[in-house]
Amino acid sequence: METQTAGTAQRLAFWGIPLAIAVLGLKMLAWWVTGSVALLSDGLESIVNVVAAVVAFVVIGYAARPADAGHPFGHHKAEYISAVLEGVLIIVAALLIVFEAIPALLAPRLPDAPALGLVINLLAGVINAVWAAVLIRAGRTLRSPALSADGHHIFSDVVTSAGVLIGLVLAIVSGYAILDPLLAVVVACNILYQGWKVIARSINGLMDKAVPAHEEAAIKTAIAANATGSLGVHDLKTREAGAVIFVDFHMVVPSAMPVGDAHDICDRLEDAIRAVNPGAQIAIHVEPESEKAHGNRVKVIEGMTI
Repeated sequence: METQTAGTAQRLAFWGIPLAIAVLGLKMLAWWVTGSVALLSDGLESIVNVVAAVVAFVVIGYAARPADAGHPFGHHKAEYISAVLEGVLIIVAALLIVFEAIPALLAPRLPDAPALGLVINLLAGVINAVWAAVLIRAGRTLRSPALSADGHHIFSDVVTSAGVLIGLVLAIVSGYAILDPLLAVVVACNILYQGWKVIARSINGLMDKAVPAHEEAAIKTAIAANATGSLGVHDLKTREAGAVIFVDFHMVVPSAMPVGDAHDICDRLEDAIRAVNPGAQIAIHVEPESEKAHGNRVKVIEGMTI
């Protein structure tokens, strides 16, 4: 299941490269026919999309590599590195946009052939909107931080393109040429904000963030329904690492229980947890009943000891 998931994520990342190049070409064409600084700013952000798509493809492939002696827990966190890099590139793009907008603020002019430029940019925006929806859904389903970051960034690009189109129409209708570079600065501010959000989400993942509350509740329910034979579990901990989650807890059993019986309970619990979280990596520490009283750590949740 894990290999199949990684293969799907990598295929999506691969197709993101030609799509990003095509969108970049359309946006730069729109800038070329109009000379609009706002459209140039939109195109500069698309350069980041191309670089990010290439990085995501490479990193997702690396993250899918099996565990080895140097990385016994796998390479899953590599995806967070890709997402952080994408956030940095987004910020760089925003700074480039400001650099281009400053001269235009001093000598503003209305764009040439505005209708053609707007139609070309609209086509690029539609392509981005569809692809962003695909990546965000896939990132959530496949638990891929790299795909999710790419999807959210492209969606911010869609919002940027919509703002650019509206702003340019206003500039053309009103005749106020300065709206074009002012809009570019607004676009840059939005891109900076999106870049910060991408970086913040990725750093959170690198800090071993616990799984979302609803997933932890599903894990507890699975344990409660399949812990028959044990005296309860405690010290449940979870963490996310890219597409994989890690689950760790202690299970208390009667002191006289044979090792084989305790192992059977562990197998049953592992199967139940993986039924709700495919590919989960699980570590269960078995304790004899005499350990149960140490520290008063055991409490009852959902009709079981956890």
